[in-house]
Amino acid sequence: MTLFPDAVGDMLCESILGRGQERGHIRIECHQIRDYSANKQKQTDDYPYGGGRGCVMLAQPLYDCWNSICLEAGERLHTIYMSPCGKVFTQDDAKRLQRGYSRLIVVCGRYEGVDERFVEECVDEEISIGDFVMTGGEIPAMALADAVCRLVPGVLPDEECFTDESHWSGLLEYPQYTRPEEWNGRHVPEVLLSGHHEKIRRWRRKQSLARTRDRRPDMFEKLELSVEDKEDLIII
Repeated sequence: MTLFPDAVGDMLCESILGRGQERGHIRIECHQIRDYSANKQKQTDDYPYGGGRGCVMLAQPLYDCWNSICLEAGERLHTIYMSPCGKVFTQDDAKRLQRGYSRLIVVCGRYEGVDERFVEECVDEEISIGDFVMTGGEIPAMALADAVCRLVPGVLPDEECFTDESHWSGLLEYPQYTRPEEWNGRHVPEVLLSGHHEKIRRWRRKQSLARTRDRRPDMFEKLELSVEDKEDLIII
């Protein structure tokens, strides 16, 4: 649900998500909130009660848009409002949403936000993508949609495409390299050229542990380290 469906739709129809839609694994529909305004001018916002700068999105067009989607679906759909007041989105949330719901509504706010009565009536959870404020919810909504949709079976060619990435198991991903073997005087680590799968696996694990420890100590503190992990960290 957005005031800018063309911009959002174009982005979500490209690359991997675009192919996922073409193959029928996912479907992403953008609904223009303005189409549901009862105002002749298609107004979707007004000044806030109590004073203050900016405008607030009206409950009526938001509700009518939301209700139309639910009626078409034949059920009340789990609804997310992208808001800086929400819980910060994580990979675990992406897993939860993908596994827990076959369909979702994502609401993109604008201006100073939306009338709280719409939130109370229709929203099941508020989600933020970080401790900062943007001009609208479209970019956060696209980030959420991308993170959730890529986990749907068939969108990516293999589960390893996401289970081996940063945050899936509480670790940051190891460094990646491709051709050529030498670039600007920098060389690909020899172990990656060795063809020895166990040595490569252990090197990558060591790099993930070290990278998480150095860059995200908050994540590292939550890890349960094996004896091998502890030995590798001492070596590093």
